[in-house]
Amino acid sequence: MAATKVIIAGGGIAGPVLAMFLKAKGYEPVIYERTDAPTDMGLSLALQPNGLRVLELIPGLLDKIVRCRVDEMISYSALPEDERELTRSRSQLAEILGHGIEGTRRPVFLRSLIEGAQERGIPVHFSHQVVDVEHHGDSVTVKFADGTTDEGSFVVGCDGLHSNTRVSLFGKQEAIFTGLTQTGGISPIPEIYKGPDLHPFFNIYGDGVHMIGYTINETQISWAITQREAEEKETWRDMDEARQKEFKEGPFSKLPFGGGELVRTADKIIKYGLYDRPELQSWHKGRVVLIGDAAHPTSPHLGQGANQALEDIYHLVRLLSKHNPSAAPPSTATLESVFTELEQLRIQRTSELVKKARKMGDIRVVSGVEACKQRNELVRTMFTSEVAKAMFEDLGTNPFEPGKSEI
Repeated sequence: MAATKVIIAGGGIAGPVLAMFLKAKGYEPVIYERTDAPTDMGLSLALQPNGLRVLELIPGLLDKIVRCRVDEMISYSALPEDERELTRSRSQLAEILGHGIEGTRRPVFLRSLIEGAQERGIPVHFSHQVVDVEHHGDSVTVKFADGTTDEGSFVVGCDGLHSNTRVSLFGKQEAIFTGLTQTGGISPIPEIYKGPDLHPFFNIYGDGVHMIGYTINETQISWAITQREAEEKETWRDMDEARQKEFKEGPFSKLPFGGGELVRTADKIIKYGLYDRPELQSWHKGRVVLIGDAAHPTSPHLGQGANQALEDIYHLVRLLSKHNPSAAPPSTATLESVFTELEQLRIQRTSELVKKARKMGDIRVVSGVEACKQRNELVRTMFTSEVAKAMFEDLGTNPFEPGKSEI
């Protein structure tokens, strides 16, 4: 009997990881990605304990991912009336949870995932943009923009913020600008952050601005500045040379605590608006299910976007193993059980994290001296109390079974 074919829409982070798990379970996944090659868009991401626990379940994968652990958590105030270090602590997450926070350059990470999938015999087809899905009794046909089609037992939409799979299931839903933009770059590590086992994860809080940064390898830091301003498109593409030069010479080039140096020395700078999307009450229809940003896009203020997608994958594969242990072509009723149980586990959790991320953005970016001073004291409380520890413990342990080493 031929293996059960699963069509995965999207070759970003979630798609290749899901494909590797499905292949190991006896399915025959195939990935379709809209871009013509592994994308070089975006800057970096912070792999957190929950995400790393999923990735380590794929033998040998973490060994091939270039990443840099975070050893020091630092917060500063750049407010002229209150310029100082707010908090500093050595990260103990790895000792507590088995994993800490690890920064990685996004395009490099994506290429490693695509290569990992291809090495396991998983086809990856670029230049294939989903435009529609058509349900049959025991299969789904996916239609692509170039006029081609493919048919599989079921489809998983991993096609991100601009998911065409989502549109084909639930129609087009307008994104809402949050009032915040981010400008970010990749820069050499400044002197202030050089030192044995320093590898910082830092926050710089100013008046109407917040800067975050972390090491992504032994020589570079990825950073992003969030501020309230006019709407920007959600492109995640490089600024043109003139805009980059203007930004590098602008007011942020004078940020203290290494922030200005990072701005001035960036090898590329991108800018994008931050948007919210309507919350879905269901992630599936028939034999098609959404996961990751296609299902629950979130603002980046908790760094949980990719990590939550990895949690989705863990549970989807676990539930497929539970309800369809033979990996035979599942009935529509079996898939309904899998997808419904996935939603029961994941919708509330991801919804809460989306709201927490939005709230964190509002906390970080405030204007006016008094409001900024209050924010600074809140930051001190957050990162010197058990609140931060409890949050990270939740991200490291929930929702996995203690000591679980397989799906």
